[in-house]
Amino acid sequence: MRWLSIAAAIASISVVGMAIGLGVPLLSVILETRGYSATMIGANTAIAGIASIVAAPFATPLAARFGVVPLMLAMILAGGLAFVGFYFVPYFWMWFPLRAGLHFALTVLFILSEFWISTSAPAHRRGLILGIYATVLSLGFAFGPWLFAQIGSAGFAPFGIAFGLIALAAIPVSLAWRESPDIAGSAHGSSGGFARYIWLVPTATAAVLVFGAVETGGFALFPVYGARIGYPEADAALLLTAVGLGNVLLQIPLGLVSDRMRDRRILLALCAFVGLIGVLALPFVAGNWRMSAAILFVWGGVVAGLYTVGLAHLGSKLSGRDLASANAAFVFCYGIGMLIGPQAIGIGMDIAGPNGFAWTLALFFAAYLALAAVRLAGIAGRR
Repeated sequence: MRWLSIAAAIASISVVGMAIGLGVPLLSVILETRGYSATMIGANTAIAGIASIVAAPFATPLAARFGVVPLMLAMILAGGLAFVGFYFVPYFWMWFPLRAGLHFALTVLFILSEFWISTSAPAHRRGLILGIYATVLSLGFAFGPWLFAQIGSAGFAPFGIAFGLIALAAIPVSLAWRESPDIAGSAHGSSGGFARYIWLVPTATAAVLVFGAVETGGFALFPVYGARIGYPEADAALLLTAVGLGNVLLQIPLGLVSDRMRDRRILLALCAFVGLIGVLALPFVAGNWRMSAAILFVWGGVVAGLYTVGLAHLGSKLSGRDLASANAAFVFCYGIGMLIGPQAIGIGMDIAGPNGFAWTLALFFAAYLALAAVRLAGIAGRR
């Protein structure tokens, strides 16, 4: 167990998670107060998905050429500068290239961090280590909305704090420089290139696509949803904190369970089923903040298992540069979810009102459950 490498990768990506947890609702609230529609807010957030899709195929080749740590440090700097740029640019259209630059950098950071963690953990403990990773990352995501609730959306302070958090990620990465993984060698069995990894384990890649859609769309538009059903800004932000805290408590147990299951697809389907039930219940408890917080607490923790369990499954099948490419394909699918999720949810809210938020999320989970049922029944062929 290479603890220094694991700790460095987890620590670096977790402080980035804090910045994302602060920044995503911050940007949506600012656009809402400026009078932009949910569709336009969703469109700007969806640029993050495009950036992730573009970045994913480049992460492994760039890391092979420049090294894992130098590339991570460059992306940390680029991401921090892009985030501060939101405060200074005068026109809304400028937010689109800034969002693209920010999430290009973050995508590369996530791919390389997860590759670093997977290569540093023994196979029989990969689920546990990824559960720890997801737990610490979730603490960052939970802390971000809480911090946003304390400082609000006015002035430069939230942007400056987010920049500082991103900059902190450089410290643990630099300390573990000597233990960074080497992916300069050629991939084993890489015929078919990058695309082959997307279809290698479709239940896992579809799971992360759905998770990308519901997480990014949910985080971006939940503050808008909360405002439209009458919650103050701080109360809506604290409901996002409840989602993050659910992630904190459940990722290690889910990782342990996944290490002991013969077929992780069953666990992935169960996570999606809980996600479906949770969002269907949300409109019926919208007037009760405590009940909404309790549902979102459980919902957020279990749904995040789509990412954790899917990543553990992927890591159990591959190693070396193949694993790095598979992680990139995994994040590529997450980026597709980021692209379609915010836009779909924003359109759903504009068409059906606030409840369109929950109905659109339910469609994503229902579609995944249909795929999982087909795969578990063996109809779709090879796993």
